[in-house]
Amino acid sequence: MRIEVEHGAETDGRSQAPLIRLRGVTKMYGKGQAALMALKGVDIDIAAGEFVAIMGPSGSGKSTVMNILGCLDTPTAGAYLFHGMHVENLSRDQRAQLRRRYLGFVFQGFNLLARTSAQENVELPLLYRGESAARRHVLATKALASVGLSGWEHHTPAELSGGQQQRVAIARAIVTEPAVLLADEPTGNLDTQRSREIMDLLSRLNLDHGITVLMVTHEHDMAMYAKRMVHFVDGLLDSDASNPHPLGADLPIVLPPTPAAGTL
Repeated sequence: MRIEVEHGAETDGRSQAPLIRLRGVTKMYGKGQAALMALKGVDIDIAAGEFVAIMGPSGSGKSTVMNILGCLDTPTAGAYLFHGMHVENLSRDQRAQLRRRYLGFVFQGFNLLARTSAQENVELPLLYRGESAARRHVLATKALASVGLSGWEHHTPAELSGGQQQRVAIARAIVTEPAVLLADEPTGNLDTQRSREIMDLLSRLNLDHGITVLMVTHEHDMAMYAKRMVHFVDGLLDSDASNPHPLGADLPIVLPPTPAAGTL
């Protein structure tokens, strides 16, 4: 399987051929009387370089569609095209390859390995890809620097604040230079100030590196950082609107201080 994705290509949003396209996507869990239709026929196009907030109440289908977009689940019916390739027809191993090469994930709970350093956590996706130790070190150091964590490479999660842990998680997600970053409630465990810092960082990654960002959130304040907001209700796409004035677009990234020598 080979998919060519251009990073940072100039785009004016949805005017070009979409990077992602869903057509008539449904998802049913269970059978018979216990069957639950989580998605009831979703159509959506997402262009390379977009920043999309995916919103909706509990049970609306937003997490289900995110799992399908991230190749963590498959649709019951319908088509999912990624750069023109029908993902719904791929084998489990091919979907795993697509995830490793083109998708990055950021979760609410950080999902860092507790007894390993920030550097080692960020290197993990590169290990799965078979990169050499030397290349893993160089790329992980660069990714940590890009999220403002130079000097924190050897700290474990317990030695980092919640905001810093999420920065490590973002560095881990972007170290493979993915085409798409999928963020599931990335500020859910953070206070207001740390949440804004993380959202500013996601905005800069989208603007400066051309990474397509898809973010599930129930917080309207956080959704306002996106260029586009889609809202799900009862398994259907209820609204899809552009945000002409996204927050964070003109703000510099706020970097945490570098630790002094000999300190944690």
